Amino acid sequence: MTEKKFKTGSAFDFTLLKRIYALAKPYKSKLITAVALTVLMAFMGPLRPYLIQYTIDNYIAFSDAQGLINMSLFIFVLLIFQSLMQVWSTVLSNFLAQNVIKDLRLKVYSYLTGLRLKFYDKTPVGTLVTRTVSDIETIADVFSEGLINITGDILQIVFILIMMFYSDWKLSFVSLSVLPILLYAGYLFKEKVRISFEEVRTQVAKLNTFVQEHIQGMQIVQIFNRENKELHKFKLINKEHRDANIQSVFYYSVFFPVVEIIAAISTALIVWYGSKGVMSHETSIGTMIAFIMYINLFFRPIRQLADRFNTLQMGMVASERIFKLMDDKENLEPTGTENLEKIEGNISFNNVWFGYNPNEYVLKGIDIKVEKGKTVALVGATGAGKSSIINLLSRFYEIEKGTITIDGKNLYNLNIKSVRKHISVVLQDVFLFSGSVMDNIRLYNKNISEEKVVETAKLLGAHEFIKRLPNAYNQDVHERGATLSVGQRQLISFVRAMVINPAVLILDEATSSVDNETESVIQGAIQKMMHGRTSIVIAHRLSTIQYADEIIVLEKGEIVERGTHAELIKKEGYYKRLYDLQFSVTAA
Repeated sequence: MTEKKFKTGSAFDFTLLKRIYALAKPYKSKLITAVALTVLMAFMGPLRPYLIQYTIDNYIAFSDAQGLINMSLFIFVLLIFQSLMQVWSTVLSNFLAQNVIKDLRLKVYSYLTGLRLKFYDKTPVGTLVTRTVSDIETIADVFSEGLINITGDILQIVFILIMMFYSDWKLSFVSLSVLPILLYAGYLFKEKVRISFEEVRTQVAKLNTFVQEHIQGMQIVQIFNRENKELHKFKLINKEHRDANIQSVFYYSVFFPVVEIIAAISTALIVWYGSKGVMSHETSIGTMIAFIMYINLFFRPIRQLADRFNTLQMGMVASERIFKLMDDKENLEPTGTENLEKIEGNISFNNVWFGYNPNEYVLKGIDIKVEKGKTVALVGATGAGKSSIINLLSRFYEIEKGTITIDGKNLYNLNIKSVRKHISVVLQDVFLFSGSVMDNIRLYNKNISEEKVVETAKLLGAHEFIKRLPNAYNQDVHERGATLSVGQRQLISFVRAMVINPAVLILDEATSSVDNETESVIQGAIQKMMHGRTSIVIAHRLSTIQYADEIIVLEKGEIVERGTHAELIKKEGYYKRLYDLQFSVTAA
C-alpha cells in the first residue's frame, strides 16, 4: 500500500470529530470538567480590563487610595484564581490526551495483529509504524490543544466583544474596523497550512518507511556496495520532508507578523479616536486604557486560534488515516465460530485452487490427505506451491475453490485461533524478538514452565549451546537474534515449536539453513517429536524426508508425483531426477 494523501475539506468535519471525542468516553467526567474550566476562564479573561477601567474611573480619578487598594487586592486574588484554573485545565487536558492515545494505540495494535498476511504483503512497515506512533501522537494534540481550547478562545473573543460594546460601541466599531482584513488573512493562512500539513504527514510516512526498510536490509546494502546510491535516494526523501516543513513554517512566519501589524493599527485607532473622546469628555481615560487591553486580549486568542486550528487539522488528517485503516474490515482475518479443544490431526485438501492475485493460480486442484500421526513431505522447485499449502492450512490466505478439512470439519467454519493452538510451524527464516532466549521460546505463555522448556531443549540438542551462553536461558538475543548464529536461531525455533506439544507439526525447509553437524544433532530429535504426530515437511534436502509416509512432488502448482521414497525412485520420474541431481552434486 503506497502512501496516499488524505484531504479533509474542513477541519470541522463533525463526523470525524465525533469519532475522536468518542474515544474519551471512559474519561467523560474529566472531559466535562475540562470544558467547564475552559468556559470559566474564557469569561474571566475580559473581566480584568473591565475591573481596571472601573478602578481608574471610580478610585484613581477621585484619589481614593483605600478603594484603589481594595480593588488591587481583588484583581490580584482573581489573577491567582485564574492561574490555578489554567494549571488545572492544562494538566487535565494532557491527562485526557495521553490516556486517549494510549487506548487508541492499543486498539490499532490489536487491529494490526488481526489482519491477513496479504495486507502485510502490500503495505510498507514504515507506514504502519507512522500510523501506530506519530499519527496517534498527533491526535493527542486534539485534546490538549484542539477543539476545547478553540472553543475557549472563541468564547473569550465573544465575551471581549460584549464587554467592548457594553463600554463604548463607537470606539468598538473604530477599533474593529480592521477585522475584515484579519478574517481574510486568517482564511488564506488556514487553507495554505492545511495543504502543507497533509504534505508533512505524507513525507513523514515516506521517511519512516525508507529508514525502516533499509536498516532491516543493511546487510544487502553493504554487500552490493549500494551505500552511495541509497544515500542519494535518502537525500531526496529527506529533502522533500524538509521542504514540506519549511513550507509550513513559512506560512506561520508570514501570518503572525500580519496579525501583529493589524493589532498595532487597531491600537493606534483606539489611541486616536479615544484621545479625541477623552478631550471632549465623551470617553473616560479608564475606558480608553481598558480598550487597549481588550484589543491585546482580542488578538492573543486569534494568534492562538490559528495555531490551534492547524493543530486540529493535523489531528484530523492523522485520525482520518487511522480510522481509514481500522475501517477496512476487508483485510481482517476471517474466522469461524466453532472452537476446537482438541485436534486428532486428520488433514485433507480437496480440489484446492489458490492464487495470491485473482485468476493467477499458484495451486491447481490440490488433493492431499494426511492421516493422524503420519508424515507427508512436499517436494518441488522454488515457486511450485509448497509454502502456499502450509500457509493455507494456517489460514493465512483464503482459497479460491475447494475445501480444507481438519478431522472432517471445514477449516473455514473453525475459530482460527483455536486451530493455530494445535499447530506448530518452523520456518526457514527464523524470527526472534528482542528479549531473552526463554522469552523467545515461551513467547510469554505462562502455561509453559521453565522445566518444560529445558526438557524440550535437551531433547532437541539445544540445551548444551544455550547453557554455554553467558546468561544461559536469560541471555538477551537482541533484535532478530543478531547475537546468535543461523544454526542456533534455528534450534531455538525448534524448541519454540515443540514446547507446546502440537498435534500438527509443519517444517518449512527448517533444516536448510543448518550445517550438516547441527542437522545430524536435530534429525534424531525430530524423528522422536514426529512419532505419533501429524507432520507436513517441506524439504530442500531429500535425505531428510526418506522416512516420510508419503512424498508429494509439486510442479507449477500441480501434483505430478506421489508415493514413498522407494516408490518414487522406481518410477524414474521427476523425483528420481531431482534425487540423482542432488546426490551427484553432494558427491562432487
